[in-house]
Amino acid sequence: MEYLRVGLIVRPHGVHGAVKMMPLSDDLRRYAKLKEAYLERDGHYEPVTVSDVGVKEDAVYASLSCSHSRDDAEMLRNVYLCVDRAHAVKLPKGRYFVVDLIGCEVFDTDGACYGKLQQVLETGANDVYVIKGEKTLLIPALKKLLTDVDVNAKRILLDADVLKEVGLFED
Repeated sequence: MEYLRVGLIVRPHGVHGAVKMMPLSDDLRRYAKLKEAYLERDGHYEPVTVSDVGVKEDAVYASLSCSHSRDDAEMLRNVYLCVDRAHAVKLPKGRYFVVDLIGCEVFDTDGACYGKLQQVLETGANDVYVIKGEKTLLIPALKKLLTDVDVNAKRILLDADVLKEVGLFED
């Protein structure tokens, strides 16, 4: 089963075992519907029930079935809350889960191959894709640059002309 991280528990919230999480989703509305999830600890996934969810612009507050005291919640600090792919939100066309982008081979419209996408940096304005090949290439995730993204084929095609304007090779 494949899991997607939706939150990082950052600290206890109150004395009854609730937690504060940093959201890892663009759609904060998704948390209000979250009922079942998994805690990711040391590569293992423990099922939990989620309740009493509150959403602020930069945080999600929730009660988890495994946490009944402040001490329990403290033990969850820096643990990821995940969902299985079947319960992941449906993304609109042109949007992708980062986990699906990682490992994609990156080419341009002139046929050049730049390597594989290794990391996505979330900068606030645009995500930045880190592509590792003979050299490391950094590119902004711009619609005018991304000619085709096929996560099933693990392939990304870039507009060669736009790449010349916005691509940055690390020395």
